[in-house]
Amino acid sequence: MEPKQLDPKHSAELLKHLDKQNEFLQDSYKLMFTELQKLQVEEEMLMRKLYEAMSPCGLAKLTSMWRMSKKEQAK
Repeated sequence: MEPKQLDPKHSAELLKHLDKQNEFLQDSYKLMFTELQKLQVEEEMLMRKLYEAMSPCGLAKLTSMWRMSKKEQAK
């Protein structure tokens, strides 16, 4: 099978189509990159809030466990 030759009559049309597709892909890339950055910032903020929420719980548990162990040692 021989590859078909590009018809010169349609080369300008094809070039226009490829340019439009390239522009569309570049715009899509920019939009996705921007959205990814927003999501990364949101993730970081949520992780900080989770850490802030979990820190007191963890400290409270450790403090109560420490107090219990001190009471048991005192007996």
